Amino acid sequence: MKIYAHRGACGFYPENTMLAFEMALEAKSDGIELDVQLSKDGHVVIIHDEMVDRTTDGSGRVCDHTLSELQALNAAKNWHGGKAFHPVPSFDEYCAWVAKTALVTNIEIKSSIIYYPELEKKVLETIKAYGLEDRVLISSFNHLSLIETKRLNPSMPCGVLVPESGLVNAGFGVRHFGFEYFHPAYVSLSEEKVAECHAHGIGVNVWTINTMEALENCHRWGCDGIFTNYPEVARAYVDSL
Repeated sequence: MKIYAHRGACGFYPENTMLAFEMALEAKSDGIELDVQLSKDGHVVIIHDEMVDRTTDGSGRVCDHTLSELQALNAAKNWHGGKAFHPVPSFDEYCAWVAKTALVTNIEIKSSIIYYPELEKKVLETIKAYGLEDRVLISSFNHLSLIETKRLNPSMPCGVLVPESGLVNAGFGVRHFGFEYFHPAYVSLSEEKVAECHAHGIGVNVWTINTMEALENCHRWGCDGIFTNYPEVARAYVDSL
């Protein structure tokens, strides 16, 4: 079972920052999960919310700020009282760093609220530029983004993200539309649903696993991967088995 650090090791470090990614590597994660959007001037940036207000000391929509404006914001506003400064990373910056590691990256395309023209294209171009094609997978709640990803690069692995309500017959549906992974919420999952996905050759990566009960169940059910805020805890558990 692969361990993906959710927004980096965000249980203890500011989410979607280079610090959180570096600490995920130190925690011996198998991979990192992160979120991408586009800046006003068309750069791919790493941030979860469409608004910058929750995670930074700025305000307004991500897409209304240029890259330089976003990188002047403190993405560690909620960490240690905002005393340390960590900027919003560009996707280029992340890829240059992760290319030197063995980490796999799950890139969540945030296009469900704002559909960014050419976001998928720019993400794929950056992945190729850094030679990361074999160490990434794309996921999204907006399945149109997955369709566009496959149109641009049919060999790119894609994960179908669904909300907490889940999806019945997910393995059949994901396979039918040519995707490789199903990414459900833990609260919607069961051993039978994992088995149904595996019967159709579909991998199951589960969000967000932050309790021992959930961690143990996912391993027992044969899940292929988990997204967790605490990769060091999950690593210790998996390695102890």
